[in-house]
Amino acid sequence: MSTTTTSQTPESEGPGRPGRLIQNESTTEIPVHLLFRDDPAPVSAPLRPTIVGRRQGTGEQPRLGRPMSAKPRSSPRADSQLDERPARVLPAAVGVLAGACGAAGCVATSWWAGVLPPLAAAALRLPVYAGAGLGPEQWAAYAGAGALGLFGFGGLTRGRTGRAWVLGMFGRYRGTVRRTGLMWVNPLLLRRRVDVRLRHWRSEEVPAADGNGVALRVVVLVVWQVRDTARAVLGIEDHETYLRECVEAALARVAVEAPGASRGSVDAAAEALTRLTAADAAPIGVEVFSVQPVRVEYAPEVAAVMHRRRIAALDAQHRATVLTSVLDSVEDTVTRLTLRGLVELDDCERKALVKDLTVAFCAGRGEPGA
Repeated sequence: MSTTTTSQTPESEGPGRPGRLIQNESTTEIPVHLLFRDDPAPVSAPLRPTIVGRRQGTGEQPRLGRPMSAKPRSSPRADSQLDERPARVLPAAVGVLAGACGAAGCVATSWWAGVLPPLAAAALRLPVYAGAGLGPEQWAAYAGAGALGLFGFGGLTRGRTGRAWVLGMFGRYRGTVRRTGLMWVNPLLLRRRVDVRLRHWRSEEVPAADGNGVALRVVVLVVWQVRDTARAVLGIEDHETYLRECVEAALARVAVEAPGASRGSVDAAAEALTRLTAADAAPIGVEVFSVQPVRVEYAPEVAAVMHRRRIAALDAQHRATVLTSVLDSVEDTVTRLTLRGLVELDDCERKALVKDLTVAFCAGRGEPGA
């Protein structure tokens, strides 16, 4: 007796859907609005997407979150403490007046204390006064008057054309004085004199190389000027030494033409040297106008070899020029003889005539004929 088992279809599956093959199979419903979503917002930058997890029980699929715009980093604020700025100075009359008041105070204190010499009192037309002696009050008056006199006369200084004073106090930059003539500057400030005139510097022999790597010795003429005194004095220990090192660094990066080069190549090398040196010296307040090679020589270890090679090249060039001229003359002579009908030559006779004319022209020009 056969027993037949009929599989019952669940009511939720419907009559047309096959039965489940896996016992723990589950169905998740997807909301309709997720299937017909609008286009996502455009991504402004290719940033790493943010994954938003699905919510349990809704069947919502993971989706990309809208990336957050990256905020640009703000550049650090430039330090402008070393930028040149004018210092505060007073007319010389203020210092003279303060010094005179201090000196007058010392004289009055001496007369008050009774220590002023009689001749000085008579010259100043002061009445005779016995004096109260040198007490604490007199010493205090002496100190005040003396300090005023020193402060007034000690601040007097003279500014010259083409020179500037860089002022500082307790390690802090206080300004630059470019004025000329007599003036009063706070005597407590530290003064450093800087030459701001247009200057030139002729270097010693500096090692360099040409385009082929041959060692050279170059002497350059540098025309420069200090533009920012604060950076030139406080931004570096010695701006003149730094300028020399900038020139040497530029010569190491630019190929200098060998002796006897054309004027155009020399000007191109000078322009490249000027551009590189000016860019390196600009941060310290030094403006470079030109870096011009004035003498270019081969290094001692290669001078003899390069001299012989140069002589050989000139000799070969001269020979090539002479030979070209001789061949042009021979060709012109043979062509004119043939065209005028003076001679009729076959190939052998033409070759013999060309050879004889070449030997004759070379001998006439002082060249060995062969």
